[in-house]
Amino acid sequence: MLNMNHGYVMKSMHVLVAYATRNGSTAEIARAIANELTMLGLDSTFLSADQAGDVSKYDAIILGSAVYVWKWEKSALEFAENNLAELRHKPVWLFSSGPLDFSAEKEGIKPVRAVRRISKLIGARGHVTFGGKLPPETKGFLAKQSSRAGSEGDFRNFDQIREWASHIGMEIASRHKHETVIAR
Repeated sequence: MLNMNHGYVMKSMHVLVAYATRNGSTAEIARAIANELTMLGLDSTFLSADQAGDVSKYDAIILGSAVYVWKWEKSALEFAENNLAELRHKPVWLFSSGPLDFSAEKEGIKPVRAVRRISKLIGARGHVTFGGKLPPETKGFLAKQSSRAGSEGDFRNFDQIREWASHIGMEIASRHKHETVIAR
């Protein structure tokens, strides 16, 4: 961003929003987060965890996964393990999606065991759990069981998701607002 009065250019902060999903609803959450960060003026990249690769070029990372049977998706865990050394030196936030009810809006849900371990190893700045989504056409034994139990529906709160992303974006921007380069 060019400040014409002082001749400075604010370094654009590059944020990776990586996710793991089975049926696409966690990807939709990650896309909403990336869009919110972009609206705040940050350069955000939205990629699945298995395509994200090396994180060294990013200034901050947000990593999320769907939770099935109290576990994060394998690709999100592998992403964290493969980038452990780099993630320890960057601001990182984690999110989970999955409850097929509105409990995520009412209470802070603790992360699953593997996420607590990763969070501690990398010094994550925070974790949040958002509601999940189970459309009627979802395939699989567990999905059918959940559907029979009356858990079909979309329990994601996109206002809550955007608000969380906005807080992260403001924190990232405030941490780096003094990094300027003379534009010549």
